[in-house]
Amino acid sequence: MDANSRHQNIVDLLKDQDRVQVEDLADRFGVSTQTIRADLRALSDRGLAMRTHGGAERADQSSSREYAARRQTCAPQKEAMGRIAASLIPDNCSVSLNIGTSTEQVAKALAAHSGLTVLSNNINIINSLIGTRSKDLILAGGAVRQSDGAIVGEDAVEFISRYKVDFAVIGASALDADGSVLDFDAREVSVARAVLRNARTRILVCDTSKFAISAPVRICAIAELDYVVTDAPPPLEFCEQARLGQTEILIMEQYNDG
Repeated sequence: MDANSRHQNIVDLLKDQDRVQVEDLADRFGVSTQTIRADLRALSDRGLAMRTHGGAERADQSSSREYAARRQTCAPQKEAMGRIAASLIPDNCSVSLNIGTSTEQVAKALAAHSGLTVLSNNINIINSLIGTRSKDLILAGGAVRQSDGAIVGEDAVEFISRYKVDFAVIGASALDADGSVLDFDAREVSVARAVLRNARTRILVCDTSKFAISAPVRICAIAELDYVVTDAPPPLEFCEQARLGQTEILIMEQYNDG
């Protein structure tokens, strides 16, 4: 069986069951586990599956909701948070933004800035800034995930690592009260870590609904960030971890009250 046939069979299996395991697929198709891992990487790149430890899950699990629907979740909050984050970034500097619906809102708020050099692994962000007063728009290289326009994986990590920017803006899929910033996809996390590692000032934009979500892969601790922009007061334990790390929390509610 060729790779395309295996891919279709795996997608069909995931329609009937929530997840598949590498070992089981290798036995089913009579190929090596390395081949199956490559198959799962390819399906993940196309947004047709989500890799997990030892296998993959169906892409329509709650942890990977359809991107257009996620744009609508907490949309007013994301727009307001985007403006707050953009206010931290001056004209004539460099900024890196990773994949996410919250970071897209930051990019929209940056459209009025001038002289920016913008680096992103998010096609939607780069498209939104075409025709603005930005000086340079740089799209990370690598395979494009068709479900959301993300460019993830080692090619994107290597590309981002060539740069050192003034500001990094990231989003996250989940937050933990202990100060952990989390996501579902290890490849997305690798890119987010590269974005943070290669920036002078680090900003997280994430609404407090993410405290109700559990995700397995750790991006960073809040102490590794300079700013957290959110919509409402986070749990006290999270705020204490921010205080210990000298991370400033900017809350949308307080801006609105002001």
